[in-house]
Amino acid sequence: MPASSDDDVDTDARPVLLLLHGGGPGVDAESNWASVRPRLSARFRCLAPDLLGFGTRITGATGIEGPRAWALARARQVRDLLDRESLDRVHLVGNSAAGGAAALALLSMAPDRVERAVVMGGAGTGPLPPSVPFYDDPTEESMRATLGRLVADESVHSALLDELAGIRLRQALRPGAEPAFRSMFAGAAGLPPIDLATIATPVLALHGECDRVSPVEVSELLVDSLPNARLNVVAGSGHWIHVDRPDEFCSLVGEFLSS
Repeated sequence: MPASSDDDVDTDARPVLLLLHGGGPGVDAESNWASVRPRLSARFRCLAPDLLGFGTRITGATGIEGPRAWALARARQVRDLLDRESLDRVHLVGNSAAGGAAALALLSMAPDRVERAVVMGGAGTGPLPPSVPFYDDPTEESMRATLGRLVADESVHSALLDELAGIRLRQALRPGAEPAFRSMFAGAAGLPPIDLATIATPVLALHGECDRVSPVEVSELLVDSLPNARLNVVAGSGHWIHVDRPDEFCSLVGEFLSS
């Protein structure tokens, strides 16, 4: 599995941080974390894999259907990556319904492999959207509108959103991307892939105050279900906290993972 790393030198003393991207159409790890990865890399050795169904991992992700199955499959993917990299224990950040849900599944599946975890935007534990994003109208305009909902104020990030719309449109239209994406929305909504009450790992849940994708209440319920978790609502931020508030995001993540 391709996974970009800041430094593969064996003597690197930085703690390892696994960055698991979100689940929007056409997403990939590189573009998802571009706004914060350089800053995080000053403190952590960052690994950012493309998750199953996205980026370089569109092919080979057949026969998986529904949010729960995808979360478990991605957790196994991440566990296998840790084995291949000979990493016994890491920190992780899981973004939204792809990376966040995979993070929760990994915490249940292999709790000894994760020191601390940060999850964002409810980690896929809220209701599914009423319709599948983008693919019912697969145009650049539709992609731009989909991305616009992820930030609190589109006018602040107009250039970035325009650039990402082109990148993600090309990736979303690659062979196999649409059926994989649609299968992620099949089945029941709002069901965590595992029993949250069994997760003892320290978890920080981050949620944007102005999130237009998932209300803050989703993360409130998530934190209430986890034995060792706390919530930080980031003022003035939308669903993309790492884009709307990159400095605050890096500070919150760094402080929590280093405590």
